Amino acid sequence: MVIAGTLLIWLTKFGIRPYYNPGQPMNFFLGIAPNLLGSFLVPFGAYWFFSGRNFLLAKIFKIHSLADLRTVCFLGFAMLIVNEYLQLIPFFARTFDYFDIFFSMVGLSASYFAFSKIYSRSIYGYQAN
Repeated sequence: MVIAGTLLIWLTKFGIRPYYNPGQPMNFFLGIAPNLLGSFLVPFGAYWFFSGRNFLLAKIFKIHSLADLRTVCFLGFAMLIVNEYLQLIPFFARTFDYFDIFFSMVGLSASYFAFSKIYSRSIYGYQAN
């Protein structure tokens, strides 16, 4: 899921947006899509990268409970906000947008509910067998 999502983000950022101009409102959606999809993938990526590992970063981002999932989502959102505000520095030649922050929050919220449902099903299904 993380690999497919990353490929979809790259396709949007580097394939569709620069070469295709569908007009509004599709331009708006293509502008916020990488943030929305990227933030949706945060818990899934954290689970994939850090499960079964014991180094310091893995201890922070390991997901064993819903409280850990909340921590990962809050830390992911904090990093997304910092990343967006760093775009205000002219050196990076990027554009700052409040919609990116808002839709990152929407993506992380949706991801929290989707991942918690999948995770709880896998835990309860595993314990029942």
